[in-house]
Amino acid sequence: MAKQLLELRFHGRGGQGAWSASILLARSAIVEGKYAQSFPFFGPERSGAPVESFARISDGEIELHSKVYEPDYVLVLDPSLLLQVPDSIIDGVSKETLLFVNTREDGAAITKQLGFKGQVWTIPATDLAMKVLGRPISNTAMLGALIRATKIITLDSLFTEVQRQFGERIGEKNVTLIKQAFDQVEKHG
Repeated sequence: MAKQLLELRFHGRGGQGAWSASILLARSAIVEGKYAQSFPFFGPERSGAPVESFARISDGEIELHSKVYEPDYVLVLDPSLLLQVPDSIIDGVSKETLLFVNTREDGAAITKQLGFKGQVWTIPATDLAMKVLGRPISNTAMLGALIRATKIITLDSLFTEVQRQFGERIGEKNVTLIKQAFDQVEKHG
C-alpha cells in the first residue's frame, strides 16, 4: 500500500449489504494483521433507503473515529444512486480516488455524468449475483472488484472471512461470485 491509512466509503440501499461488505473487508484485513474499522451511517433504517458505510484499513493503529470525508475508494452498490444522490457519492473525492460502480454502463458515461476526475471501475455485480446466488445481493462481488484494482487485502483473506461469516454452502457461492467479479471488473480512464 502506498498510503498507510486507506479510507473507503460504500453507497447502497438498506438491505443490499453495504455495511456487511465493509465489515467483511475490515475483518479480512484484521486476518492479515492489519488494523481496521467498519461502521454504518444511516437515518431511520428501512429497506431500500440510501445508506453509507465506511471502512478504514491501516498498518498502524487508527485514531480517527469519524465518517470518511476524503475516501481513497468509493463503492456504489446500487447504480440508481448515481442519479438520486450524486453529490453524496462524489463528496470529498479527488482525482486519485477510485470509484467502483455496480453497472453495465460504460465508465466514461459515469465520469461525465458525475464530473468525476478519478478512475472508474465497473462491474455488472447484480447480474453476476443473480447468476451465482440467485439473489441481487452485489456486496461480495464489489469486494472482488475492489481487490482486483487495489490489492488492499488478499483474496484468500476475504475467502476465509466469507466462509466464516456465511458457512460452507453460502460461503462457497460467494467465493465463486468474488472470483467472477475479480476476473470481470473493467477499468475506465
